[in-house]
Amino acid sequence: MKFLVVNGVNLNMTGRREPAVYGAETLAGINREIAAFAAARGCGVEFYQSNIEGELCAAIQNADGIFDGIILNAGAYTHYSIALRDAIAAVRVPVVEVHMSNVQAREEFRKNSVLTGVCRGEILGFGKNSYILAMESFLL
Repeated sequence: MKFLVVNGVNLNMTGRREPAVYGAETLAGINREIAAFAAARGCGVEFYQSNIEGELCAAIQNADGIFDGIILNAGAYTHYSIALRDAIAAVRVPVVEVHMSNVQAREEFRKNSVLTGVCRGEILGFGKNSYILAMESFLL
């Protein structure tokens, strides 16, 4: 299987942004762990990060027919990006939504996702392991 891990707005700041919430490890370090997990299971994985909504939509659209699954941490776009929702709905590749923090235990505005309804599933609150759990869900 081949996966695309898409990280949205502000995820490039992981390790520096609110380490009590998101941990101290950088996104590059997390990506290395995901890549090692994938390789150990004979899977391929590519990574994409952007702070720009339209670029995230394009990455999802371009994944159609190339990847077996997308693991998406859209960041704050989760809560209001109808454009990302429409991009997910337009492709045949299944998407698992992930969040490192437990958004249900945070501010009220974070509890709503406009993406969940068009995703295969949602994994939240397990830190960097949320990505690993999402990949594992495709392998079951």
